[in-house]
Amino acid sequence: METNVDVIVATERYGSAESWKYVVQDGVMQRRKDGSSSFSLVGAFKSVFLPQGYPESVSEDYLQYQFWDTLQAFASTLSWTLVTQASLKGVGVGNQDATVAAATVTWILRDGTGMFGRILFAWQKGSRLDSEAKKWRLFADVLNDIAMFIEILAPFFPSFFTLIVCTAGVFKAIVGVAGGATRAALTVHQARRDNMADISAKDGSQETLVNLAGLVVSLILIPLITDNSSLSLGLFFLFTILHLFANYKAVRSVVMETFNQARLSIVLQQYLKDKRILSPFEANRREPVFLEFKITTRIKLGVKLQDVVQSPEDFHLASRNNSMPYLLGVRNGCICVCLGSGASVHDEIRAACQALCLSNMLKSPSFSQTSKQSLWEMVQKSQEVIDANFHTFLKGVEAAGWDTNRTLLNWDEWRAEWKRKSS
Repeated sequence: METNVDVIVATERYGSAESWKYVVQDGVMQRRKDGSSSFSLVGAFKSVFLPQGYPESVSEDYLQYQFWDTLQAFASTLSWTLVTQASLKGVGVGNQDATVAAATVTWILRDGTGMFGRILFAWQKGSRLDSEAKKWRLFADVLNDIAMFIEILAPFFPSFFTLIVCTAGVFKAIVGVAGGATRAALTVHQARRDNMADISAKDGSQETLVNLAGLVVSLILIPLITDNSSLSLGLFFLFTILHLFANYKAVRSVVMETFNQARLSIVLQQYLKDKRILSPFEANRREPVFLEFKITTRIKLGVKLQDVVQSPEDFHLASRNNSMPYLLGVRNGCICVCLGSGASVHDEIRAACQALCLSNMLKSPSFSQTSKQSLWEMVQKSQEVIDANFHTFLKGVEAAGWDTNRTLLNWDEWRAEWKRKSS
C-alpha cells in the first residue's frame, strides 16, 4: 500500500508576519500557509496603519515614539475643541451685536500675522531644526499649548481680542514650521529602507484615526462645557498636562545614531574621562531635550577664514603642526572652525571634537588668562589631545553603533583653501 507523502519544495514569508510553503502532492504543487489561516484583526490593523515591512523597515524606537505621539495628538485634539469654542465666542457667535465683517477682519489679521511669523521663523531657525530636532519638537508643542491657552482666555478680554488671537496666530505659525520640519527629521531617522514617504503616509493615517476619536469625545464634552468656563479651563489644563507629558516621553524615546553637537559632546567627554564609549541609547538618554538659554561658550562650525585668523601671525599659529583640513580659533569668546574644501565627514567630526575639547578647557576653573597668546596655546593643547585620541575614539564609536557617514552638526557653508603642512 502506497502512502502519499507531501514534499515541501520551497518556503516564503512576508516580512516577519506570514510564512507560506509550497508542497508537492500527487504531482501537483500547492501553496499552503503555515499556522492558522483565519483572518487576523491585528494583521489587518498593521497593514492599514503601520509601514510596509514593519518592524524591520523602521528604527527600533518607532513603536514607542508613535505610541506617545498618538497620545499627545489625542490630547491636543481635545484641547483644540475647547479653544475653537472660545474663539468662536470671541468673534461674536451667539452675540447679536457682532457683525460678519468684524469677524472676517479678525480672522484675516490672525492669518496674516501668522504667515509673517512663519516666514521669519523659518529664516532664522530653519537650519537648526535638523540638528536639534528633539528640542525644537518639544518646544513646538509647548508653544502650541501656550497659544491655545492665550486663545481660550481671549473672550475674557474683548477689548484686546484681536491682538490676543494675532499673537496666538504667530505662535501657531511657528509651531507649524517647527513641528512639521522636526517631524520630517524624525521620519528620516525612522526610515531604514528609504521608506520615508510610506512612514509619513502611515503617520498621517494614525493621526487621522486619533483625530476622529478625539472628535467623538469632543461631541460628548461640548454640551458639558457650554456656558461653563470653569469646567472648560479645568479640562484644558488636564489635557495640556497630558499633552506635554506625552510629548516629553515621545522625544525621550527617540534614539538617534547620528552625532549632533550635544550627543558628540556627551560621548567625547565620557571617553576622555574613562575611555568608555557610550552607545547611542546611553547618549540619547543623557541628551537635553529642552532649549537652553544659559550663557555657554558658543561653537560656530563652517565660518569664514577671517573669523578664525585676523593677521599673518594668527594664521601661522592656527596652522602650526596642523595637517588637518580645518583651522580653529577663538574670537570674542566664541570658538570658530573654518573648514577646508576637501574635508570629509570624519574631518568634520574631528574638527567638532577639537572645538568641544577646547570649549571644556576654556570653562575649566584653572583657566583664567584671556590674552591672545594664551588662547592660541589652549588651541594647541586641544589639538594635541585630539591627535592622541581621535583615531581610537572614531573606531570605538563606529563599533558602538554610531553612524559616522553623516552628521547633524549644523555646519555653515563657508569653505576655504590654503596650503597645508604635510602630515
